[in-house]
Amino acid sequence: MIEVLRIGHRPARDKRITTHVCLVARAFGADGVVIDTADRGIERTVSGVNDRFGGDFKVQTGVPWSRHLREFSGTRVHLTMYGMPLEDAVLRIPKAAPLLIIVGSTKVPAQVYDMADFNVSVGNQPHSEVAALALFLDRWFQGKELRRDFGGRMKVIPTARGKRILDSGEEE
Repeated sequence: MIEVLRIGHRPARDKRITTHVCLVARAFGADGVVIDTADRGIERTVSGVNDRFGGDFKVQTGVPWSRHLREFSGTRVHLTMYGMPLEDAVLRIPKAAPLLIIVGSTKVPAQVYDMADFNVSVGNQPHSEVAALALFLDRWFQGKELRRDFGGRMKVIPTARGKRILDSGEEE
């Protein structure tokens, strides 16, 4: 079980980027996202993606991050610029335990660094938490997550040019 904890979501300012955190988490193999601020719009958006493209990815908003982080039973991984290098961390993080991946929006409170089992540096330059999450999950699953079949009614068929989307009523 892999869950992403989004800390510091500001609905008026971060709606698009938090939605992207959810979409990347879903597409790259996580089971759900927990967001500290209530935002029913993001819940509806991701539910709509599940309805069309399949899967049972969960989004829960309005959950106090400190309580969730404290009560999580498994390995807590904080993605940051200030931790153990990604390549080293992926080798050391236990594979069998449930995984909570923490990504921030605003400046992450200092206690997150202490509460995390691993602070993982995804590069040492400023960049997006969406990029950090994608890189971490890709390394974690060694690229296998990209071939997952979500069982949805809509499927994107890779093509060199153009767009090809199959609906459940259409044959390939």
